[in-house]
Amino acid sequence: MYEENYQALANAVILQAVKDFKPAYRRLKRHPNDKLAQDTVREITKFFCSDYFCALSDLDGPALLNRIIREMDEKYEKK
Repeated sequence: MYEENYQALANAVILQAVKDFKPAYRRLKRHPNDKLAQDTVREITKFFCSDYFCALSDLDGPALLNRIIREMDEKYEKK
C-alpha cells in the first residue's frame, strides 16, 4: 500500500509540473519577454532534468519535456 501511495503522489507531482509548464510555455511563445513565464519555464525545465525527477519516476525527464514542447510547438504552428 505504501508503494502505491508513493507512486500516486509522484505521478501527481509530475502531472502538476506538466499542467504548470504548458500555459507558461504558451505564454512565453506569445510574449518572449514575460519574466514570470521565463522563470516558470526555467524552473520546471530544471525539475524535469533533476535528480528529484529521477527519484520520482523511471521516465526520462528531459525526453518527456522535449516531447511536450514538440507537441505544443506543432499545435502552435497550426494556429
